[in-house]
Amino acid sequence: MEQQKVYWLNGTDMTLEELERIVQGVWQVGVSPEVWAKVEASRQHIERCIAEKQVVYGVTTGFGKLADVPIQQEDVARLQVNLIRSHAMGVGDSFPVDVVRALLVLRTNALVKGFSGIRRETLQLLVDCINRRVHPVIPSQGSLGASGDLAPLAHMALVLMGEGQAEYQGVVMDGAAALQKAGLQPVQLTAKEGLALINGTQAMTAVGALATLEARRLGLAADAALALTMEALGGITDAFLPELHSTRPYPEQAEVAQRILGLLSGSRLTTHQGEVRVQDAYSLRCAPQVHGASWQAVHYVEDKLAIEMNAVTDNPIVLPDGRILSGGHFHGQPMALAFDFLKLAVAEWANISERRTERLVNPQLSNLPAFLAGEAGLESGFMIIQYVAASLVSENKVLAHPASVDSIPSSANQEDHVSMGTIAARQVRQMVHNSARVVAIELIAATRALLMNRCQEQMAPATLRILEFVTEHVPFRLADSSYSAEIEKLAEVLLSTPIPMAHSSFQEEI
Repeated sequence: MEQQKVYWLNGTDMTLEELERIVQGVWQVGVSPEVWAKVEASRQHIERCIAEKQVVYGVTTGFGKLADVPIQQEDVARLQVNLIRSHAMGVGDSFPVDVVRALLVLRTNALVKGFSGIRRETLQLLVDCINRRVHPVIPSQGSLGASGDLAPLAHMALVLMGEGQAEYQGVVMDGAAALQKAGLQPVQLTAKEGLALINGTQAMTAVGALATLEARRLGLAADAALALTMEALGGITDAFLPELHSTRPYPEQAEVAQRILGLLSGSRLTTHQGEVRVQDAYSLRCAPQVHGASWQAVHYVEDKLAIEMNAVTDNPIVLPDGRILSGGHFHGQPMALAFDFLKLAVAEWANISERRTERLVNPQLSNLPAFLAGEAGLESGFMIIQYVAASLVSENKVLAHPASVDSIPSSANQEDHVSMGTIAARQVRQMVHNSARVVAIELIAATRALLMNRCQEQMAPATLRILEFVTEHVPFRLADSSYSAEIEKLAEVLLSTPIPMAHSSFQEEI
């Protein structure tokens, strides 16, 4: 058996692609000796501050508004245990396993930077939980996104203490039992460790990172759906020519236009301006501008995630020179704004996709049979599939309200501005999944239109491959029937598997 690759955590250069491989279990994680040296040096500074009876927030004081309450030396370990138990107050549905794994990886990656004062044995247990697939049960609701993701991360830390609940080998059980079955032992937290574990942005970053990976694939699927619809409606390709897009030089806009031209190369179904009509509707003609702007937002979020995934996000910070400084690195505002931006991007992919589906099913807007029905009137065809897309688009509009503008003071007004970044992250992932369903609907509708007219021989080679990809998951049938399961299945595939786009070098990047 081939030995599984180990990704060596160093807290400096983890990428989204690497995170995904670890989350999927393709790679295990490890910590190199030079990284352990930084972790242990940081811990020594904490031990020294306790021995010297220094006043350090969260180490020899209470938390939040209780920061002015001194803690006796004999109680510093008990303080950390109480912190975890009192902060594990999350509610709602539990995060799925992929989010929990991403959260574990990202928190570990932050701690290995050596600015948090955690002990080696506590950090090693986190590494072991990742590799042995001990997944804490973490409620998804309850974080304000500053002082970090306190409630979600506290549920993670409970399991390290042998408390709470965890999923192991598909079964949810007590945290202690999960550790035992995995051959692990709980740790007894000591000074600063509880705070080091829960003061961070890893819940929002985990959800948002996975949503961003899915959004990339969604964007490609939206481009593919556009290409199929262009063929089904005899779209005008002149609007995608590079000499046109060079006059408004947004790179992402030009890339989308180039991608569509590549997909349509060799098609005998598309037209040129003046042959059938002078201009197409905006949902076709302006697609490079709309899709391209969404790609701009995705790239912005990717840049911010590259920083956040490799950043120190707890408090206080233990500097290499021994100073222990209180700051606000746990504040999720950079991620909150980024995820709110991503919400708009994925909403627009869905908005314009739904408009193209309407053009496919509305006989007043195309030369296709009404609602793509085999026997219109006796059969309703795809009348309701467009309703579903419209409903999802409308739901996205509600979710797109920016979470980051809504701050509520907490901890007796000590923490008087919070980011709500975890809400933004949860919303954007829901919106990505909603939008994938909308794009799946367009792909199914465009495929049906092309197959009804027996257009396969006139299609471009690349779009024919996309059509075949769709029909592998959604077999063509003309009679009225429910497509609910197929929409769900295709949407899931679009978020997990890059849609075949053989002409595009972008394929390898995804």
